[in-house]
Amino acid sequence: MVFWGASFVAVKEALREIAPATVVWLRFAIGIAVLAVAVAARGQFRLPRPRDLPYFALLGFLGVMLHHWLQSNGLLTAQASTSAWIITTIPIFAALLGRLVLRERLGHLGVLGIALAAAGVLLVVSRGEPGALLRGSFGAPGDVLILLSAPNWAVFTVLSRRSLRDHPAARMMFFVMVLGWLGTFVPFLAGPGFADIARLTLRGWLAVLFLGLACTGLGYIFWYDALEALPVSRVTVLQYLQPLVAMAVAIAIGQEAFVPITLAGGAVIIVGVWLVNRRAH
Repeated sequence: MVFWGASFVAVKEALREIAPATVVWLRFAIGIAVLAVAVAARGQFRLPRPRDLPYFALLGFLGVMLHHWLQSNGLLTAQASTSAWIITTIPIFAALLGRLVLRERLGHLGVLGIALAAAGVLLVVSRGEPGALLRGSFGAPGDVLILLSAPNWAVFTVLSRRSLRDHPAARMMFFVMVLGWLGTFVPFLAGPGFADIARLTLRGWLAVLFLGLACTGLGYIFWYDALEALPVSRVTVLQYLQPLVAMAVAIAIGQEAFVPITLAGGAVIIVGVWLVNRRAH
């Protein structure tokens, strides 16, 4: 969650120099290399069965190509911290899907925790004025794309959990990522293509390397390892911590100003996260 929270700021930095399609293509090219090392180190490399390929391709489309197309294009106009707050709706979708599709128990504490966390998100996004949301104060066109990425990631997570019963996490993610990355060639080559990479400065490369190594490579490994051991609702609710990280990083590098109401909203979010995890013990 620390990596993924900071990723919104890193994507914004990279988008100052290269196109969204280039950002996605580069970060997953690097991430695949990290995953390949992880799979080899775990001694898990084995070619997937032909019957698994369509399923892996679907996961690659949802979790790599579509999800990151929505987010990278959305961040052209959306703020990093605002985007992180918006995607905290993912646990709501994932918990509901986990209950309906995977028959996972949610419980009263889980419902209360999700409600509290959602209330905290509204408090922070509206800057203490919930009525502003009803007036459409989100404003940026990119916010709509970021919002669409939330249910998409929830579907991707639930579908992934079912396949993890038959495949080790790192190996499955490696093939999902490879197939998804191959799909990103279409928008990448249709856009500026390889010539766009030459525009990257040192600052841009640092942002891309962070996205590829930490957010894509290590981040996806940690995410899938968690899904192997924990219920979908318990894992995804931790995404409520991403906005706190995104805002802290954005403030630290001078991209955004600190808003005091964040402390109150953040406290409510953390209480909600604690409740959802407490009921799982």
